Amino acid sequence: MNTSSPTRVRFAPSPTGYLHIGGARTALYNYLFAKINGGSMVLRIEDTDRNRYIKDSEKQLIKDLKWLGISWDEGPDVGGIYSPYTQSERTKLHRSHAEQLVNIGKAYYCFCDKARLQSIRSKHKGYDEHCREIDTDIALERVTSGEEHTIRFRSPKQGTTTVDDLIRKNITVKNEQLEDFVLFKADGFPVYHLAAMVDDHLMGITHVIRGEEWLSSIAKHALIIRAFGWSEPIWCHLSVLTQPGGKGKMSKRDTKTDEQDDNHSIFIHDLRSKGYHPEAIINWMVLMGWSLDDKQENFKLADLEAVFNLERINPSPAAVNFGKLDHFQGKHIRQMSDSEVAANIQPFLLKSGITPDKEMLLKLVPLIKNRITTFEDSVEWLSFFFTKEIMLSPSEFTNKKSTKEETLVILQEVKLTLEQLPKYKHENIESELRLLADKMNLKLGQLLNPVRLAISGQKVSPPLFETLELLGDYLVNSRIEKAIKLLENI
Repeated sequence: MNTSSPTRVRFAPSPTGYLHIGGARTALYNYLFAKINGGSMVLRIEDTDRNRYIKDSEKQLIKDLKWLGISWDEGPDVGGIYSPYTQSERTKLHRSHAEQLVNIGKAYYCFCDKARLQSIRSKHKGYDEHCREIDTDIALERVTSGEEHTIRFRSPKQGTTTVDDLIRKNITVKNEQLEDFVLFKADGFPVYHLAAMVDDHLMGITHVIRGEEWLSSIAKHALIIRAFGWSEPIWCHLSVLTQPGGKGKMSKRDTKTDEQDDNHSIFIHDLRSKGYHPEAIINWMVLMGWSLDDKQENFKLADLEAVFNLERINPSPAAVNFGKLDHFQGKHIRQMSDSEVAANIQPFLLKSGITPDKEMLLKLVPLIKNRITTFEDSVEWLSFFFTKEIMLSPSEFTNKKSTKEETLVILQEVKLTLEQLPKYKHENIESELRLLADKMNLKLGQLLNPVRLAISGQKVSPPLFETLELLGDYLVNSRIEKAIKLLENI
């Protein structure tokens, strides 16, 4: 590869599922490498596996990438000089290249049907090369007559194939381990191995940055490129992502860390729907296999566009740590302005049926900004501010440290104290309730816990004194009165 050529990379997903963190990380690394080198990124949809094709996955994939802030210079939605960028629309190109390999003796037509292939797989490790030595003219006659066939690559049977990887160095495969693999299927679609290499060449891709799962195919890809006499791209195979704790490879089936963990999914659209911010996800993903140094860990996308490099990629497996995602999410929220946080939590409140007043919402944000992990968490923290009736359970007001009678006295005294406040401000509220706790010979928590439950219906709430101020004296008094009557009627 001529390294002086303008940098061109590609993210080439298959629409057989939705974008997960492994694919998103690959897209991110390609995007950043293109940015740092002033190059171009191509989005190419590799949809030749028609059996596993999912209709809406391409649309969702593009939506998820754009939400993360990852853009491309050429692709199915923006066009480009190498259109089309969807492989199923390029099958004639792939077929002509497969036939080109047949014409130069690097591939051959295979007429083995499914029944025969299934039979020989039970006896051989791979294809038995049954059609390898059929006379070319005879094979062509059979193809012309309409006989169903595939095109197979004529793999070398001696020696080795060595490929240089940017972070893994030399990768060598014994050729005797390679079967004569299919290039073009009987259904009229190319196999990935052929289509990807042809399209990479025609689109001028200089660097192939992709997942470790393609290491097992690297010899096939190199042999295809060399058979055509093309220059190879610079290969870079990323680390595999493992389950939390390193307990095996993360797969699309591992949607959550455990059955009870509803926030954590490996799919980008799930993380978005749960209220994670794209910058937090970017910060989290980029560090799964890459680092700038041993100190800095906080990055925004704009920061990464200036410092990313391939040389700092670590080929060792990277464990998916959802705790780190929550860590970065929390940091990102703390750095946001109150108005930004309000704008992000509003859709989740609206979805839950709450229509918050914007002025009120801006007053509430400081109370929960340091307490929420995802924007969706705001619903649990704030819903009682906007609910006319809150559900109260008498049993929650009593425990080993407080009887019904003791709780009643606390609520009655608090109600009386709050009604006598000259100014209903949190400073006054705090001062008077602290004095009341001392007067009643109670710890402050003993006094406040039943009050919190009465006005919010929750054992945990935003800071109580500020909460009482924002709820207002009328609503606070009516809710405490309701709790008093509930306990009196037990």
